[in-house]
Amino acid sequence: MQAARYHGRGDIRVEDIDESELGSGQVRVDVDSCGICGSDLHEYAAGPIFIPEGEPHPISGDVAPVTMGHEYSGTVSDVGDGVTHLAVGDAVVINPILYCGECRQCREGNYHICDSIGFTGLSGGDGGFAENVVVSAEQAVPLVGDVPLEYGALVEPLAVGLHAVRRSGLQAGDSVAVFGSGPIGLSVIQSARAAGAGKIYVSEPRAARRDRAVDCGATDTIDPTETDAVEFITDETGGGVDVTFEVAGIEPTYKAALQSVRPSGTMTVVSIWEGEVSSHPNNIVLGERTITGTLAYLGGPRADEEYGMVIDMLADGTLDPEPLITDRIGLDDIVDDGFESLLDDQSDQVKILVKP
Repeated sequence: MQAARYHGRGDIRVEDIDESELGSGQVRVDVDSCGICGSDLHEYAAGPIFIPEGEPHPISGDVAPVTMGHEYSGTVSDVGDGVTHLAVGDAVVINPILYCGECRQCREGNYHICDSIGFTGLSGGDGGFAENVVVSAEQAVPLVGDVPLEYGALVEPLAVGLHAVRRSGLQAGDSVAVFGSGPIGLSVIQSARAAGAGKIYVSEPRAARRDRAVDCGATDTIDPTETDAVEFITDETGGGVDVTFEVAGIEPTYKAALQSVRPSGTMTVVSIWEGEVSSHPNNIVLGERTITGTLAYLGGPRADEEYGMVIDMLADGTLDPEPLITDRIGLDDIVDDGFESLLDDQSDQVKILVKP
């Protein structure tokens, strides 16, 4: 079968590979859609980061080359021995979190920040840029409530946004600023709106992404290349918003997010970073501001925990994935029309779905 495999920085190849054998407690899933994530772009442009190179990943046991893709949905085509909660024909989304189950974080239920954290499709295993995959039945979360199968590929990024908002402590009525409105930024905006946020300011240099931010619930958008976002937000709010989210992964947005939050407010860092940033600690100390990090979403043995919340919110219309989707492409076009297009800073692309 065909699969897109990561061989190294700037080197993704669509290759013929053997299908994985189906084992006990596993399911085979025919992939319908798989989204290209910002984390995938980081791996392609500046990796390896999560992708194991040289030493096998402690959980997957794999090393590059690996089949990429961790935002995917599909239909169960076969079930292994011992699987009772899934059947052939079931629509599912894959929770890609890999965890050891033994470290302190896992013992305390924080599987998503396991000491050996990994993700199927980044750290090894059967990623979704392939015709079919074999995964643990625990990772396959049923897609219920008449949610379109294609939308299942958006559950993962929407769960990232939901978890970030829950981590931030945002309360109904709080003012919010989001720096960056790529797929995760848009997911944060939708979850903040669902949580009852008041004003939602979004700083984003690309006009097309600002338009999509409005579609997702932003009340004010700022082009930081023309307007000082910090000055605008602090003037509009009389000293800063209650909560900010950094979702671009560059030093200017990190500093702007910190400077735009009011004293005693909270800044939540969502991005995965390629390098370090510099920041003066007095920006935190003098205003008793809080900075919190957020990674992924709650998973582990209950793989449907925040996935299930997102699926329910898709089913009742609270979350809408359509503003995130800008293109659908075949597997053969994944590099030129997928990765390269998303990395082009003149492109209007946001979320591209690959249809193997």
